[in-house]
Amino acid sequence: MGLTIGVDIGGTKIAAGVVDEEGSILETCKVPTPQATDALTEAIADAVRTVGAGHHIEAVGIGAAGYVDEKRATVLFAPNIDWRHEPLKDKVEQRVGLPVVVENDANAAAWGEYRFGAGQGHSDVICITLGTGLGGGIIIGNKLRRGRFGVAAEFGHIRVVPDGLLCGCGSQGCWEQYASGRALLRYAKQRAFATPENATVLLSLGDGTPDGIQGKHISAAARQGDKVAIDSFRELARWAGAGLADLASLFDPSAFIVGGGSRTRANWSSNRSASRSAAGWSAISTGRTPRSSPPSSAARPDWSARPTWRARADPRWWPSTPDSRRPAPRRTPYGSACSATTSARCATTGRRWPGSSGPAPPISC
Repeated sequence: MGLTIGVDIGGTKIAAGVVDEEGSILETCKVPTPQATDALTEAIADAVRTVGAGHHIEAVGIGAAGYVDEKRATVLFAPNIDWRHEPLKDKVEQRVGLPVVVENDANAAAWGEYRFGAGQGHSDVICITLGTGLGGGIIIGNKLRRGRFGVAAEFGHIRVVPDGLLCGCGSQGCWEQYASGRALLRYAKQRAFATPENATVLLSLGDGTPDGIQGKHISAAARQGDKVAIDSFRELARWAGAGLADLASLFDPSAFIVGGGSRTRANWSSNRSASRSAAGWSAISTGRTPRSSPPSSAARPDWSARPTWRARADPRWWPSTPDSRRPAPRRTPYGSACSATTSARCATTGRRWPGSSGPAPPISC
């Protein structure tokens, strides 16, 4: 096969590139992702025509952020784009006159990095993409694993917080609500709202308000030492790392491949050893080895001072507040729990938080 065009459809942008048989990218273009479904299909076709001008193109591959059926033709559901049983393959083929294959974007990324990038030399790899949402790809035994219906590895919709933040998929507490580009933006807005004195650089890059913060502002501010921007990246990394640890227990891969727009923004803070592809993706060795014997007694935690599970069943151990380690949370205008002190009454509902006193705060539950 000669030249092909790869198209990546994200929540905010469409990226297209001409690729040869060796995986080299010869030409690229990017356009914003339209909101309307018909406009989105036309934008994909325009990107293909633009980037393919002057090249002999034989086929088009589309990476879509959503559930793609086993025939690799229809997007069954896309949490961040208004697609429901969208016959994307047929629509794009009609417009560009070329064979089209549709694949989940994280699956496509995983296979591309395995073949030509950061995953070379690994037979068992887990890929996650940190973009507008969070996607995943599984390669076990040198094969891409799609599952029975083609929708495996939707790691972003693993529930990590029961009854947590509402996700675009309709569930609550999904991983991508805490480890994604949208999550990073929410963290930055929350912190800038709560402590604007720690976000002077970040706020100056926008319109001076938390609402004016954009993703590009967070990475730029972090490079300049802005505390809120750095803390926001740390929160993103904390959630991403916790999820990767669980995936390591599930799949036992030899490496994780981490990429996407949010991963690219975080390059300023990456000082760990990792092999990177030309696109900036990282393959991080899990460093997991079989344990031949139980840990020594010196490595075991001291549980003597902690109640047993039977003791914890005693109501006297139950916390008197929703979280015994900190005051009950209150809501900010940016949709998540605020970690600020809650010794006040809610301005909207009049509800007084446990042990609170004093004037009502300027925000509501």
